[in-house]
Amino acid sequence: MMKTFLPNLDALTLPQQVAQMVVVRASGFLFDHEIQYPVWEPPAARLRHWVEKLGVGGVILLGASAGEIALRTQQLQSWAAVPLLICADVEEGVGQRFSGATWFPPPMSIAEIAKRDLPLACHYAEQMGRITAEESLAIGLNWLLSPTVDVNNNPDNPVINVRAFGETPEIVSELAVSFIRGAHQHPILTTAKHFPGHGDTSIDSHLELPVILHDRDRLEKIEFPPFKAAISAGVDAVMSAHLQIPALDPNYPGTLSQKVLTDELRHNLGFEGLVTTDALVMGAITNRYGTEEACVLAVEAGTDILMMPLEPEKAITAVCAAVESGRISRDRIQASVERIWRAKQKACAIEIPSKEGHAWENPPEPVLQTSNLTDSIAQPEALSINADLLRQSMRFHHPNPSRLASLKSVGRNLVIVDSILDCDFLGRTAPAIAFPTQFGFTQVEIVDRHTPYIDLNNRDSSPTLLQLFIRGNPFRGIAGLTQAAQDWFTYLLNTDRLFAIALYGSPYVLDRFIPSLPSDVPYVFSYGQMRSSQAIALETLFQSRTS
Repeated sequence: MMKTFLPNLDALTLPQQVAQMVVVRASGFLFDHEIQYPVWEPPAARLRHWVEKLGVGGVILLGASAGEIALRTQQLQSWAAVPLLICADVEEGVGQRFSGATWFPPPMSIAEIAKRDLPLACHYAEQMGRITAEESLAIGLNWLLSPTVDVNNNPDNPVINVRAFGETPEIVSELAVSFIRGAHQHPILTTAKHFPGHGDTSIDSHLELPVILHDRDRLEKIEFPPFKAAISAGVDAVMSAHLQIPALDPNYPGTLSQKVLTDELRHNLGFEGLVTTDALVMGAITNRYGTEEACVLAVEAGTDILMMPLEPEKAITAVCAAVESGRISRDRIQASVERIWRAKQKACAIEIPSKEGHAWENPPEPVLQTSNLTDSIAQPEALSINADLLRQSMRFHHPNPSRLASLKSVGRNLVIVDSILDCDFLGRTAPAIAFPTQFGFTQVEIVDRHTPYIDLNNRDSSPTLLQLFIRGNPFRGIAGLTQAAQDWFTYLLNTDRLFAIALYGSPYVLDRFIPSLPSDVPYVFSYGQMRSSQAIALETLFQSRTS
């Protein structure tokens, strides 16, 4: 059992205390030339300066393989005088962000199972939490930015969508608590997001500030219950939402609102853990407030963690200046750092100090054990549970077993995605590309938003397997059908060339297709877009041909 330890905060200067409240973004790749988002991800020298000299409290990672992340987290911790909180948005398992690890379908897939078997759904949610925690710890992550506890009751929501555990507060609460219970079988931090609730908006807060006009009665019935359930389950952190609810605060968005973070979350809901902002690079905040003022307002509002400010040094300087001017009290900063220290005692294994100094001054050297890594990532049990979840949440329609067997000529395998440049789940050997060829669909065509306009009236008459990869697209503000997908679907219907559909991602797109889909056209729907999902879905779609 880890011993409780709250250090003497006087040992840290004000800038060091404020730096502990900052979590910076970094690439998971070790080499600068591999950085994918240079606006947000610093080169190694600057990152090391932030960790080693500024003493930031944590790092959020994106990109690379699970093996490389294990090296990256070891490197980061070796630079830090105070052990770091290292986090990632692994709402769908570690493999969602870091290749090689287990990649689950999105949480709404479990809600699909809950409609007919809630105990089974809770079992899957708990296993997802447990496996995600195990694989995260194996590669050096100690803070899960999950579960999402927003109630997605708006099909046009581009930012939450299938990331939610469902469309009702009852189901979301049950599944989120199960996920937390599974994750807490291990010493890792969990996060309920996005308070006070981001499920009913059609505006993407990555781009603009959504405004939700619900009254308090509605919030108490729909948005708040999953957060209350997560808090009761011992969730370690709550992430704020970049949206404005005038019924709670007519002046500020939730992330910058004392009425939301302190009055509602701390006082009314009784939450005592970490409060973190959502990413402060998102347009809903930066477009209106900029880095420095946003960080000061967030601390005034009651946040403990400033997640991913675009300019960390300016953020630290601005908050320090606000303290020196009397705008923010020193007690307010110390209260946050104390909460951060309690979190680090759990996640970073900080022990009681010895006579040689404080424990955070001499953290143990992290050692990468290759055998432990390969014995902990994507194990047969995890892959089996993942496959079961994919099958249990899948929808399919086989009206005519002989239809797919009736292909008389070369068929077109038409794959429509948002951006092929960002599709790690597609490639020459991906099931969506390779599997249909054995059934005659050898004419592969991939269309995305970068594809020049095509006059469909001049297309050939090949029978077509239509495969659509469509789900919410943060930073693009898209929740459903692209124009290209709609145009192709209409064309294939009108010319009687639509042989079958495989849809991966959003159930709301399927719901819009079904009313106009001829009853004799088979389809399969999977919440997942990864290769394992493609394989299971296509095997199901073509099972009448192979049986």
